Amino acid sequence: MDVNERNRKLAAGEINRDDLWPKVEEWRNQPLNFKFNFGLDQLPEEPGMIFVRGPRQYGKSTWLELALLDTVEDFGKGSGYFLNGDELIDANDLEKNILEVSTAFSKKAKVKRLFIDEITSIIGWEKVLKKIVDRGELKDVLFVTTGSNAADLRRGVERLPGRKGKLNRTDYIFTGISYKDFYSQCSKTFEDKTWIAYLLTGGSPIAAKEIWQFEHIPDYFYEINRDWVLGELAKSGRSRSYVLSVLKTILNKGISRIGYLGLAKESGLANNTLAAEYVEQLSDLLCITASHQWDADKEVTLQRKPCKFHPINLSMALSFYPNRLNSVHEFEQISDQEKAKWLEWLVAQELFRRQCILGQKIPDNLHYWSSKEHEIDFVSSRGDLFEVKLGQSNPLEFAWFSKVFPKKKLLVINKKEFETSHVKGITIEQFLLSDGFPHPYPGEVDDPNIYNDYSRFN
Repeated sequence: MDVNERNRKLAAGEINRDDLWPKVEEWRNQPLNFKFNFGLDQLPEEPGMIFVRGPRQYGKSTWLELALLDTVEDFGKGSGYFLNGDELIDANDLEKNILEVSTAFSKKAKVKRLFIDEITSIIGWEKVLKKIVDRGELKDVLFVTTGSNAADLRRGVERLPGRKGKLNRTDYIFTGISYKDFYSQCSKTFEDKTWIAYLLTGGSPIAAKEIWQFEHIPDYFYEINRDWVLGELAKSGRSRSYVLSVLKTILNKGISRIGYLGLAKESGLANNTLAAEYVEQLSDLLCITASHQWDADKEVTLQRKPCKFHPINLSMALSFYPNRLNSVHEFEQISDQEKAKWLEWLVAQELFRRQCILGQKIPDNLHYWSSKEHEIDFVSSRGDLFEVKLGQSNPLEFAWFSKVFPKKKLLVINKKEFETSHVKGITIEQFLLSDGFPHPYPGEVDDPNIYNDYSRFN
């Protein structure tokens, strides 16, 4: 059913049709049903603009269709309509379709919402919204938009000051499924290796379904990710070979400090400025974050020091990884050094996910701390400290910590539980389960032997 026919059905209130909700029906009929949790639990009833950005293959379009269905069920016919940016020609076509739909809203509707999927497919989309708002049109409508080009959506949002309504929050990042959700549905299958299976999915519901059903993730999933990343950078005129070279260097270097100059040299780029531009674009696609050194005394980042580059989308990292890991068995065969790298990246992805849900202004703002003798892997934007160890740690390894950080506490993610006045050790499974957010299935309790609230150790 095309968009125009769908909107005619919505105007007539003919919503009890499976062909009207193809993505919802597909989602409902999956063997596993993962919840969408990215900080927007309920749409506001006030008018304004909501912008949801995130990578492809994470379920944005399905969430949008579910939100549209909820709207017309709660507020009746003529309360919600839909446009698809992928099917529109240009900005003029977008404006034309918005104005056509605007005439179909019911005057009796308590709430009016226009859902636009993949709005970033349209060059100049933000100018269209600005023009419509400045003319005073659709001032009683809530625009709900999604986009896979996170950079374009973010910059477009920044070009709409004062035109997003009076909503408390308008900008959201669509994150992957939570480990709690994956654990609830898949732990009986993977048992103590559930966290490895989750790592390999990168938080994608599609990959999660595949690994649960078939015990491996098919290559087509990775190829979709590769095509998306390479396609987005090609649009901006970037060299495909340089993109591949930059990603290869980052993934090979792993958790080592390298900085932009080192990245440029090893990737064959002309200079560190060019390397920074590639990293910025990969960061805008929510794939990579640059982790700078943190000065604990001044509580500032040291931009001139060598930094680390962490993948915050493990689906993307696995898609470009030289030795692709499709199954738990393949992960178990790699060296401990490689496992340690992926474990640290899993923690980076999880910290990023949590900061997105909380609405942190710069959610990929992850740092590390270092002295001549010691290093701490992660300093979050809230100032929490995390150390990641593949093997088993003990309190004696961190006897120095209370002297350097007398007012802080350190969470050590390793294979052993322990606790002192300043340091707590937990397992990766405990860390992932303790995200501090409500359980996706109300009334369900996590395994009491594994779950404690470690989400905020300080």
